[in-house]
Amino acid sequence: MRTSCAASFGFSMPAEWETHEATWLGWPHNPTDWPGKLDTIRWVYGEMVRRIAPGEIVRLLVNSKAEEKLARRYLTRAGAGVSRVEFIVRPTNRGWMRDSGPIFVRRCHGRRLETAIVHFHFNAWAKYRDWRKDRRVPEAAAKRLGKRLFDAQASGRPFVLEGGGIDVNGRGTLLTTEECYLDPSVQVRNPGLGRAQFEAALRDNLGIANVFWLAGGVVGDDTHGHVDDICRFVNRNTVVLIREDNPHDINYRPLAENWERIRDLRLEDGSRPEVVALPMPAPLTFDGERLPASYANFYIANAAVLVPTFNDPHDRVALGILGELFRDRPVVGIHAVDLVLGLGTLHCLTQQQPVT
Repeated sequence: MRTSCAASFGFSMPAEWETHEATWLGWPHNPTDWPGKLDTIRWVYGEMVRRIAPGEIVRLLVNSKAEEKLARRYLTRAGAGVSRVEFIVRPTNRGWMRDSGPIFVRRCHGRRLETAIVHFHFNAWAKYRDWRKDRRVPEAAAKRLGKRLFDAQASGRPFVLEGGGIDVNGRGTLLTTEECYLDPSVQVRNPGLGRAQFEAALRDNLGIANVFWLAGGVVGDDTHGHVDDICRFVNRNTVVLIREDNPHDINYRPLAENWERIRDLRLEDGSRPEVVALPMPAPLTFDGERLPASYANFYIANAAVLVPTFNDPHDRVALGILGELFRDRPVVGIHAVDLVLGLGTLHCLTQQQPVT
């Protein structure tokens, strides 16, 4: 059943590091995402599932029974725990679950926790035409799980939001970027929606009390400024922020502006967060185009923190920094040089389902 305004029922979005029931993934099948590399990407998925499944269920969308059979074969050969994988036959256009998958909210209802799903009307980043199958994924997830489905609205219209465009600390503060959601002419998700209306929609649909706007994302980001490539909460009062130290790099100026802005960040209680720098890898390109390689695109699972690596000397530095910040679970690198050809990596492909 569709209802609106999740916050009015006491729901809010929990943080990613809180305990999951499951991680949602979509088996890779669209060859335009990884030209000539689709088979390689399937093996990367095998490694992802191998690292995630020991701590939680993996809910894996597949386009057909034939694709399920294919996925089982790859995962088994990769040593992933197929017994912990729930295969869901549900056609999709692509597999970027962070943006098209179910975004969960939670409340304490009496003595128990209850989760629901907010449907944010995915439209392929206001860029591509093939999104209609992806848009229906939250509805299908709600039906399968028996969850309440909230219909995200803003100023009386469907509200478009992607999970990669936001990051929360689970206590009421949300990070996002002006480039992604306030640009009036490029990849406009919600035409005519200004800053105040956008923030009101976040309060209504995610239970957010405090919104902080960074400037923009990294060059090559197909989404036009997703925050999960630049700045992430690692606990309720600490963020990591990408920094480019080479003044000749094209990312240097935009990332420097984010460092200037972060000085003004205040949490929901008025306190200043701790801000930790993460390096950038050396530039990666494909067919002459810069790729959005970033260590900030990590995923926090129950059993491990999965960090994209790029055959770069900074891999070890980034893993060390995150290893110091996440003391309660191992931090592991996942080779992402091929994965980033799809213009996203680990966080873009995953969506957490909080425990109840």
